[in-house]
Amino acid sequence: MSFAAAGGEVPTLGPVRIEFILFAITLICVAVFHHKTMQVALVGLAVVLAFKLIFDPSFNIVEHIIGGDDHEGEWRVLLNLLGLLFGFAILAKHFAESRVPEILPNYLPNNWTGGLVLLFLVMILSSFLDNIAAAMIGGTMAMVLYKGKVHLGFLAAIVAASNAGGAGSVVGDTTTTLMWIDGVEPVWVLEAFVASAASFLIFGFFGARQQHKHQPILKDNAPGIRVDKGKLFIVFLILVGAISTNYLLDFPAAGVWIAIFIGALIRKTPWNEMKHAWKGTVFLMSLVTIASMMPVDDLPPASWVTTFSLGFVSAVFDNIPLTKLCLEQGGYDWGILAYAVGFGGSMIWFGSSAGVALSNIYPEAKNTVNYIKKGWHVALSYVVGFFVMLGVVGWHPHEPYKKSHQSANTEISKK
Repeated sequence: MSFAAAGGEVPTLGPVRIEFILFAITLICVAVFHHKTMQVALVGLAVVLAFKLIFDPSFNIVEHIIGGDDHEGEWRVLLNLLGLLFGFAILAKHFAESRVPEILPNYLPNNWTGGLVLLFLVMILSSFLDNIAAAMIGGTMAMVLYKGKVHLGFLAAIVAASNAGGAGSVVGDTTTTLMWIDGVEPVWVLEAFVASAASFLIFGFFGARQQHKHQPILKDNAPGIRVDKGKLFIVFLILVGAISTNYLLDFPAAGVWIAIFIGALIRKTPWNEMKHAWKGTVFLMSLVTIASMMPVDDLPPASWVTTFSLGFVSAVFDNIPLTKLCLEQGGYDWGILAYAVGFGGSMIWFGSSAGVALSNIYPEAKNTVNYIKKGWHVALSYVVGFFVMLGVVGWHPHEPYKKSHQSANTEISKK
């Protein structure tokens, strides 16, 4: 269904399509009005959709969602994203209630390396938990270990650790999860751990040293804590369900929810987490839908230079729609892109959902100038990690895996 006149020209501002301008305005408003992100995203979606229906004769909303001859439709991505975002919120709560985060401080060294190990634990947690959950666990542990005196540079390092761990895992970050449900193979993004490891050596060292100088670690061992193995088993079951149904049915959300319902027979399910997660879910789905409507043929061609630049762009603009744009365009090395858009958002507090979540318990993180100044090592570690990965792994664009990519390549070859 489209109301645009057939054969009409889509309006532009100079060489730039109006859709991109509307999209950029939406992302800027998300950054500025960060307390009203869901409302901003919904307004942006309504404006872009209205523009496409009125001015773009090639746009058909039904075909865009359901699919057609040269377009697979967005319904599968959106439905999976909906199921995974709600499902991973429940997974994170199960893990928190297992009491594992409460015993982790007992294994930390007492000197500056205690902060380094804490950051490493956050990175490990975010490889199988959502990066928001990993950052919140790390932030809560830091609050206790340092008696509330947490250096802003260390907070930036916690955000960086949560994004570094999720960069190479399709269940650790919304960007890589989006890649996964869009058709990117999980093994394609594993190479991002090369960059994550290199970057960790930078931000981990400097962040931990900053914190130790600001406030040394003070541990209060809590005796008698018993890990809830049933909760841990449910976490494991959800992860196995997501991976198995993605390979068997190309539908990871189905496995997540089958596992959640099975887990409900073992332990009480924290259904309230869905009430807490719905605004963020609507926000992300709105931005992904907007990104899917962008005319990606007009974007710069995929290259390592473009990918490197996207890391800095993702520090300012939300990395979810940036990832979706790249998925629609195709031609990227998905491992390098996963690191760039995933870790790049760590450079500014509102550049990633983990940073926004952590700033809710540490309001001082919302001072953008101080965050960049005290967390300078995060930007340095992004650059070092990127070029280490480029040197070790190299730039290897993956073959097209979507109808839209293949048809675009066919058009290019005809020219």
